[in-house]
Amino acid sequence: MLRIPSFRAGKPIFKALSSETRLCILELLQEEGAMSITAIAEKLGLTAGTLTPHIRALQDCGLITISMTEGKHGTMKICTAAESSILISAPEISMTENMYETEIGIGQYTNYEVRPTCGICTPDHIIGKVDVPACFADAERTDAHILWFSSGYVEYMLPCFLKEGQQPLELQISMEISSEAPGVQEHWPSDIHFQMNGVELGFWTSPGDFGRIQGIYNPSWWFPNWNQHGLYKLLSINEQGTFMDGLRISDAAIGDVRIRPGRAISFRIEVPETAKHVGGATLFGKGFGNYPQDIRMRMHYAGKGEKK
Repeated sequence: MLRIPSFRAGKPIFKALSSETRLCILELLQEEGAMSITAIAEKLGLTAGTLTPHIRALQDCGLITISMTEGKHGTMKICTAAESSILISAPEISMTENMYETEIGIGQYTNYEVRPTCGICTPDHIIGKVDVPACFADAERTDAHILWFSSGYVEYMLPCFLKEGQQPLELQISMEISSEAPGVQEHWPSDIHFQMNGVELGFWTSPGDFGRIQGIYNPSWWFPNWNQHGLYKLLSINEQGTFMDGLRISDAAIGDVRIRPGRAISFRIEVPETAKHVGGATLFGKGFGNYPQDIRMRMHYAGKGEKK
């Protein structure tokens, strides 16, 4: 994995990826494996002279490596894709007096109803047995960093630290999530619904259950033909409605979900059997997938509240 410490540090890579030809080269190397420059040129219908500056640009920013080997007509250059994933570390958003943030562990749900295929794991082992819904009631579940089910729901209680006189403006929930297929299936759509305090917030259609590339944080014992990683999604509820990654999914506004000081907020993630695409759900925590976090909640609010 190629780690970029900031957006500015990634400028050479962004510039290299702005070329359609270079994107084609990377896609070809990912699909075919190591190739000679001559073979790449033939595959893309380019001359070696035209291809050379593109190869050099990809090599300079670390996206490919070049090695020399003996061929039928002397030494030839072999190109190999150097990285299967790129992680950009964006600067942390500073905390303000009108915002608080917390995380809820994947296994810290307070209610559930799941159907096989299903399972729940700590970073060290499977809890109970796979495809046995009763294992979701195991006391060890609070240590879980991944869970999956084909249909049903898990429900969490989110803390509300608002004081009397403070008004919620926007509640954001971020998580790594995907579908759940038997084995893995890159194309396996699933309509994953969200509820808050019993109010339907809308749904997002997960495109698949991803297993082609290993998750960055998966433990060494994790099975290669099981869920490897999800997609990072941001669910936001504010005065204008509910949004997933900035796209409106419903008109449910923050006032509709009745957030009150001192009262926990129920949050349900569900794949109902009545959905158009019943493709399950997988939730990834700190010890699995591509993002070192659990379910992260951020509350923005107005007002200073009562003084004690």
